Amino acid sequence: MGKTYSIGEFSERTGTSIRTLHYYDEIGLLKPDKNPSSGHRLYTDQDVLALQKIVCFKFLGYSLEQISEMMNLSSFDISLNDTLQLQKRTLEEKKEHIDAALTAINRTITLLEEEGEVDSTILMSLINNIQTEKDQRLWLEQHTTEEVIEHLFNKTEEDKLALDKEFIQFSKEVKRLVGRPFDDPEVQAMVDKQMKMTLSFVGDEAMYAFADLESIDTDELEKMAPSPYTKEEEEWLNQAMEHYMIQNGMYELDGK
Repeated sequence: MGKTYSIGEFSERTGTSIRTLHYYDEIGLLKPDKNPSSGHRLYTDQDVLALQKIVCFKFLGYSLEQISEMMNLSSFDISLNDTLQLQKRTLEEKKEHIDAALTAINRTITLLEEEGEVDSTILMSLINNIQTEKDQRLWLEQHTTEEVIEHLFNKTEEDKLALDKEFIQFSKEVKRLVGRPFDDPEVQAMVDKQMKMTLSFVGDEAMYAFADLESIDTDELEKMAPSPYTKEEEEWLNQAMEHYMIQNGMYELDGK
């Protein structure tokens, strides 16, 4: 039979916890021999090789159920390539999710450090916007030009952080001023600052493109980037911006 190892010795030799080895035995993934008199598990050098195979497949992202089906294969052919391609796509999707989550975490940490305190609805709106950025891009690619897409999404992290800060400040002002008359100087100053900042960041071409989107059902896009405002705040803000545009000759009321 050759040299054998107790479960403690095997755990130390392979760096695998005893608890994990118990579990692998229970599910039939790695079943050692048993001492006929004591019933204690006895591992061999062949079990070391089998465990190495398990560890390799786990590293590649396979589930224990998938590994169990592959354990008895002494060699691999082109059929393995199909499962590897599937694993590759799965891991790429996970990596994409992790990258987006890390981006959201890093930007949120920076924002909280610099702002001190941020309204929860505003912060959740920002995090959701980062989470759905890819879906927003895919949706916009169907409705606008590649030039507009590149201008909107190919920003540095510094630029994106600056926009986040502007969004936070603007949202705070909306919640502070909501309900005031639309011609209130503070209200119009807030809208003026936001319009100029948006134009500077987004650019003329993108602004015209967004104007054209008014004729398209944007419900799907709005679900990807939900507003941090209540229905009342949203309606008040839209009317305040409409008042600003009328006053500045950006468009006229129908019939005038």
